[in-house]
Amino acid sequence: MIPSGLVALSSTVFCVSVIRLSRHKTLAQDLYCIETLARVDVLCLDKTGTITEGTMDVNSIEPVKNRDEAQIKQIIKNVTSALEDNNATINALRAFVSDLQTSGNVEQTVPSSSARKWSGARIDGVSYVIGAPEFVFKKKTKSLEKTTDEMAQKGYRVMVVASSKNKFNESDLPSGLKLESFVYITDKIRAEAPDTLRFFKQEGVTVKVISGDNPETVRAVAMRAGLENCDNIIDMSTLKTEEEVYEAATKYTIFGRVLPDQKLMLVKALKKAGHTVAMTGDGVNDVLALKEADCSVAMASGSDAAKNVSSLVLLDSNFSSMPRVVAEGRRSINNLERSAALYIMKTVYNTLLALLFMVVTVPLPFTPQNLTIMGAVTIGMPSVVLALEPNADRVTGRFLPKVLSNALPGGITVMLGAIAVILCNKFFLTNLADAQSQTVFIWVITFVLSTLSATSSPDFAPGARSFCVASPVTTTFEPKPIRVRNIFICAGVVFCASSSMINALSSVRPLMYARGATSIRPFSMLRWKLSAPII
Repeated sequence: MIPSGLVALSSTVFCVSVIRLSRHKTLAQDLYCIETLARVDVLCLDKTGTITEGTMDVNSIEPVKNRDEAQIKQIIKNVTSALEDNNATINALRAFVSDLQTSGNVEQTVPSSSARKWSGARIDGVSYVIGAPEFVFKKKTKSLEKTTDEMAQKGYRVMVVASSKNKFNESDLPSGLKLESFVYITDKIRAEAPDTLRFFKQEGVTVKVISGDNPETVRAVAMRAGLENCDNIIDMSTLKTEEEVYEAATKYTIFGRVLPDQKLMLVKALKKAGHTVAMTGDGVNDVLALKEADCSVAMASGSDAAKNVSSLVLLDSNFSSMPRVVAEGRRSINNLERSAALYIMKTVYNTLLALLFMVVTVPLPFTPQNLTIMGAVTIGMPSVVLALEPNADRVTGRFLPKVLSNALPGGITVMLGAIAVILCNKFFLTNLADAQSQTVFIWVITFVLSTLSATSSPDFAPGARSFCVASPVTTTFEPKPIRVRNIFICAGVVFCASSSMINALSSVRPLMYARGATSIRPFSMLRWKLSAPII
């Protein structure tokens, strides 16, 4: 009565899915993350490295009055050479001034962090800071705010270069900072990003963009990538309490100036709201959120910490692999539900038959050997083929209730077949021996199970599926073409059932020869009562 084959089948299906994903440059570090991703209804994306390519270019610089471009470039060269940071922004600045030589004596450095949003160095008695305007200047002037907003709306990442005669106070900004120049940086949108975002929209998955950049910049990038509801944005630096973050999680689509702990709170809030959340990221600041998400996806080009905690790693750092991963998860779960229904159906009818023959005073019409061979040819082999069928339908509902609701009708049908055989023996075929009743019973049960197995195929003809009222698959009346593979499935099931019947019929031969028969004719065979079981 235990569906022992279901455990092996589930592991096999997930292993096959992992192998298939590897062909699409995707490494699955958790065997069961495929099921989770198939059920995801909210996808949180990190802008850098996901929607964009993860590399940046300095588009231009805009020095203030009394400063020329050459001076600003030399400052950028000196500061970036003094720092040991290795992120997309610093690398873009280094590439922009790669033709210059470093000068000056470095006295102090402050590395960048996702919390500070700036970095700096003190060179030849002057402290220089490069970072986000709203974090470098706590009190923004109207001209600074106007320039930042205008360029952010155009999709530029706005940075400022500032200087001060005062020293850094450990990791705090020096006092008396003055603006030296604006730096405008652009992100490269991935060519496949619009198609990928469109796929998730069609599949009913809500996409949210979480980034540490200016909200207007993130909005412009998301619009270029084809994301909808881009006007639904919020600056997370304006939220002070955890309650405000939890409220904003379900309300907004684009989140800018997000701190690492706020990313974690956003994921927790979405899960608390009843969503299944997937999170993509590539930086150390994404680790907390990646660990909290139901399914985490990292880029191979990202940090080692992000890759170690993620369930999936995109080896080519290509966001376009996500639809294939989702489709593979849906194929595995949907087909496992069908196969599991067959195994649970076997458990159901075995239990019902055991209870039935505890009440009915007739011999048990089967042996364990009979059930083993019937289960092998009508459930075991078909379930393996069904589990590998293509299937991209959305995963809905809970696994166990769906499987039980699909398995119960089939199990009850088998029991009704057994009751029909008992009644037939009792009132119509009263001269049938026990061995003959056993053979008839096995014929009936094998036929019923074969029909249920055949109609479990996702693309089986709707007419045939609706004919069997106890099919473990919900009847759909939308015509679908029958694949060649499904024809072989049905042919295999019919062959197995036919083999069982032929085996039973062949047991008549010794009895007929014992009664003096010299040959076996099909019509005369029907007049003989069957005398032996299959096994």
